[in-house]
Amino acid sequence: MPPDERGAALALLPVVATLTYYALPDWLQVQPLVQFAPQFISYLAFAVWATRNGSVLSRFGLEWSHVPRGVMLGTVTGLVLGGLNTLVILRLVPFLDGDITFLKQTPHARVPVLIMVPWFVAGIALWVEFNFRGFVLGRLAALEASVWRHATLRRLTPLALTTSTVFFAFDPFMVATFQHLHWIALWDGFVWGLLWLLTRNLYVTIVAHAVEVTVVYSAVRSTLMS
Repeated sequence: MPPDERGAALALLPVVATLTYYALPDWLQVQPLVQFAPQFISYLAFAVWATRNGSVLSRFGLEWSHVPRGVMLGTVTGLVLGGLNTLVILRLVPFLDGDITFLKQTPHARVPVLIMVPWFVAGIALWVEFNFRGFVLGRLAALEASVWRHATLRRLTPLALTTSTVFFAFDPFMVATFQHLHWIALWDGFVWGLLWLLTRNLYVTIVAHAVEVTVVYSAVRSTLMS
């Protein structure tokens, strides 16, 4: 196991930045640079944190030995969540009179299919999971683990899991892009976060994220563009 961390509290900076975003006036919230600010701050916080800690790959769960299990478990998880979310978007939301046609105007829909899958999908999954699960959840979990005496609570760190899940689902760019559908990210973020805490294997969440997005993107695009 890696030694104790230094500077894990830096992971709170993007969380605070997200809270601050929702206190801004509307004219500022619609600015793309402002929407991406929490993520920019998170990567800067990671850069500072990385200068103070070694064994970064081990702390994130990115050792090469983790790849086979990550691919297997991540693929299964991604297929299950992808199928569930496809049903929610294409069946449940329209049944409840919710609009999904706006998805045709999202940045993702404007990217050519052969570029979006697999290249953009893989890149998005890698960087998003590195940020939200590897850095934010991982560092918050390191902070919280010392609070609990029970081994299960030390491993699952419920406060860190809850905070990172809400932080992910209410990311400003996520909300601006996917509007009312951003709520889907609550159970996605919870499942991916729980998987990371149980396995300490970031390949699981990267693959799960990539597979799920591929399934949902393909089904939704096929339906809306037909």
